[in-house]
This record gives sequence, structure tokens and C-alpha cells, in this order.
Amino acid sequence: MESLNGLALFKNNPSGFIPPSLGNLTDLTILQLYENKLFGPIPEELGNLKLLVFLEVSQNQLNGSILSLFANLSNLETLFLRDNQLSGPIPQEIGNLMKMRMLELDGNHFTGDGTLEYFIANDNHFRGPIPKDLKNCSSLKRVRLERNRLTGNISEDFGVYSSLNFLSLSDNDFYGEISPQWASCNNLSSLQIARNNITGRIPPELGNSAQLQALDLSSNHLVGEIPKELTKLTSLTRLILSGNQLSSGIPMEVGSFSQLEYLDLSANTLSPSIPETIADMLKLYYLNLSSNNFSLGIPPQIGKLVQVNELDLSHNVIPGEIPTQFQSLQSLSTLNLSNNNLFGNITIFNELRGLVQVDIGHNELEGPVPDVPAFQNTSIQALEGNKGLCGDVSGLKPCKLSRNGQHKLLYATMFPPLGAAILSTAILALFFGFKKQGKDVDEESESTMINENLFTIASFDGRMLYAEVISATNNFDSQCCIGEGGYGNVYRAELSSGDIIAVKKVHPQHADEVRAAKEFQNEVMAFIDIRH
Repeated sequence: MESLNGLALFKNNPSGFIPPSLGNLTDLTILQLYENKLFGPIPEELGNLKLLVFLEVSQNQLNGSILSLFANLSNLETLFLRDNQLSGPIPQEIGNLMKMRMLELDGNHFTGDGTLEYFIANDNHFRGPIPKDLKNCSSLKRVRLERNRLTGNISEDFGVYSSLNFLSLSDNDFYGEISPQWASCNNLSSLQIARNNITGRIPPELGNSAQLQALDLSSNHLVGEIPKELTKLTSLTRLILSGNQLSSGIPMEVGSFSQLEYLDLSANTLSPSIPETIADMLKLYYLNLSSNNFSLGIPPQIGKLVQVNELDLSHNVIPGEIPTQFQSLQSLSTLNLSNNNLFGNITIFNELRGLVQVDIGHNELEGPVPDVPAFQNTSIQALEGNKGLCGDVSGLKPCKLSRNGQHKLLYATMFPPLGAAILSTAILALFFGFKKQGKDVDEESESTMINENLFTIASFDGRMLYAEVISATNNFDSQCCIGEGGYGNVYRAELSSGDIIAVKKVHPQHADEVRAAKEFQNEVMAFIDIRH
């Protein structure tokens, strides 16, 4: 029997004491004695079962304390003691069982003896209510129960702990309202109750918790306004209230959060404006106001947040242009302005070379996409749904050729290989039927002017335009030829944009560069005067 590693005697209705001799079965890893009629204390000898992984003695009439039972059970993963008559304090040794995954203590008479300071049981599969007498453990300093399956009313099951400095109940099934009395926990520096079923309003009294540095009430069912009293928490560095039903506006006093580094108010119904005082939070590196009802423009003062690394204002109804002050956000790496009513161009982002990820889709923005990696490497989904963005990004239309005065001019030189020869193609984009407008230039600057004109390149994809010219002229078919010159033939081409251009296929030249350029310029200007 000493080599026995599993013993299951559940639902057999045996009565009496648990025999201490079970402690001699040192190879035992599983012991199941639940749903019987056992009574008396749990024998201390069970503490000798150092290999024990699973212990269940629930639903009996066991009594007494369990203080000395768990010191050596370091391999224990599952402990079910519920629905007995066990009493006394919950032993601190439970917090040392690092392999523990499931713990059920409910339905007993455990009490706090005033000595429990650390209750650490996070990241397990504990389920059911917490011991009701935990409310009386006035000596508690640190409680971590996050990421379990615990239930209970937080306003009834937890008390006021004058020494408490850390409380994390996130990712459970707690319900009820946040008690205003928690503000009496004068040493509390971190309060985290995210992703539960908490209802009601945020008590303004929390603003009196002067030591509070982190407050996370996200993903609950909180309603009402954000109390302006919270802005008295001048030590606060992290505030997360996202995923609730908070309404009205952000308090104007928000600038008082002088130490705040992380602010997430997303997924509420906040409106109508982002307060200018938000710019006073100079230490802010994360700001998320997405998925609200903000309907007024982005305050220019937001440009003062020079430390901000991630900014999300998406899924609102924010109108207007993007403030030029955005150019000051040199620490910005992630930006999301999608699904708003923003309009105008986005040239200001040419200054944000540190930008890594961007989403401006579904606005009314227009003009060329900035030539920075964040835009050039982004997906079309981050740009689509706008009024008229263009540029060298897959899925966007190329930008139209630049305009000069009343007519459209583009000089460009392309050098695609054709065997051993070099094909130099210069394109003059013009509208037929216009009048030439030009002035004589000083002879001294003529060469410079010619070179600048010849090598002016607009925001278009040269390879794509070259392919389109080849197609439009049927590979420079003679039927498309409209003139001949000393430097090559000129062809008529109609682009997919509807623009009609004259294309000169230039023969390779070996003459002096400036003289050749000048003669070519003269030919170009002559073609401008022709009315086709």
C-alpha cells in the first residue's frame, strides 16, 4: 500500500475520522474523499504527502483549523475544502503553493485573526466566493486575486483595510458597486478591478485616496460622469476607465494629473470636446480616447504632448483639419485617427519621421500621402475611405501631374534599358488650346533654369507612367507621331487620367549638356505654341 499513488473514496458514505495513517502513503498524488460523512479535523499527518497534487475533501462535516497542513505540500495543484465546518484563519502557507491552480474554501467558517498581510492567489482557476471573513482581516497589505473565477459582491465581501497598499481583483466575476469607504484605505497605491461585472458610479470619494498611483476600472458597467474629484489624485500615473458607459465630458481639471503617464478613456460615450487642458499632462506617453462621441475639433494644444508615443482618437465624429501642431509630436510612433470627419491634406506628417504605424482611414482627407515609412509601408485599409488621397501606395491612385499656371507642365527624363541603347524619354504634359505665358530670363541664369525645368519631377510613379506612355503610343507607333525635331520625334498620348500629353522620344546626344538642354528647351517651348 505504501506505493499507492491514487486513492478515490468519494460518494461512498463512509463516516468517522480521516485516519492519520493515510500520511504514511508517501507516494500518494491523488486523494479524493468528497461527498461522504467524515467528521473531525483533517489530520496533520496528511502534511507528509509531499507528492500530493490533488486533494478533495469537500462536502463532509470536517471541522477544526488547517494551519499546519500545507507547509510541505509544495506540489499541490488542486485543493477543494468547501462545504465543511472548518474554522480559524486561512493559513499564509497557501500563498506559497506556487503550483496551485484550483482552490475552493467556501462554505466554511474561516476567520481572520488579524495577522494575514499578503493574500496572493493570482493566475489560477480558483472559483466561487472568497471567504466572507476575509473582510475582517484588517492587517492585509497586499491582495492579488486577478485572473481567477471568483465571485461575490465587492461592497460586501471586502472591508476597509488601513494598511492595504495593493488590491487587484481583475478578470473575475465580481459584481456590486465600488464602496465609497474604500477611500479610507489611506495607503492604497494601486486599485485594479478591471473586467468584472461592477455597476453603478465611480464614487467621488476615491479622489481622497492621495497615495493612489494606478486606477483600473476598465471593462465593467460603470455609468455617469468621471468625477472631477479624481483630478485631486496628483500622484496618479495610470488611469484606465475604458469599456464602460461613462458619459458627459472629460473634466476640465484633467490637467491636474501632472504625473499621469497612461490614460485610456476609450469605448465610453464621452462628448463633446477634448479639453485643451489635456495638454498639461506633459508626462503622458499613451493617450486613447477612441470610440466615444467627441464631435468638436482636435485642440491644437495637443501638440504640447511631446512625450506621447501612442495616440488613438479613432471612431469619434471629430471634424476639421489636423492641427499643424502635430508636427511637434516627435516621440509619436503609433497614430490612429480613423473613422472621423477630418478633412484637408496630411503634409504635416512629413515631419514625423519616427512614426511607425498609422491609420487615417475613413475620413475626408486628400492630397499626396507623405513620403515617410509609416505611410509608404502601411496597408490600403489604413488609408481607404478618404476624399482623395493619392500616391505611390498599393491601392491608391497616383497623384495627378503638377499644374503650372493655366496649363499643366511636366518635364521628366526616364532611362529604361533597351538592349545596349539608352532610351531617353522627356514628357511634356500640356492641355491643347492654351496660350503660352512666359518671360525672358536673364542669360546668366538661363542654364540653371533649363536644368531645373528639365529635371522637375512631380509626385508620380515614373515606371508606371512610362508603361502607360508605351501603351498610349502603341510603342511609339508612327500613327501617333505628330512632329519631328532634331533631337527626336514627338508623339501624342492620352493617359488614363484623361490628360493629353506630347511625348518626345529623344535620341541619345553627345553634345555639350547645357547647349543640348537649351536647344531641347527651345523645341519644347515651340510645341507649347502649337495648337493641335
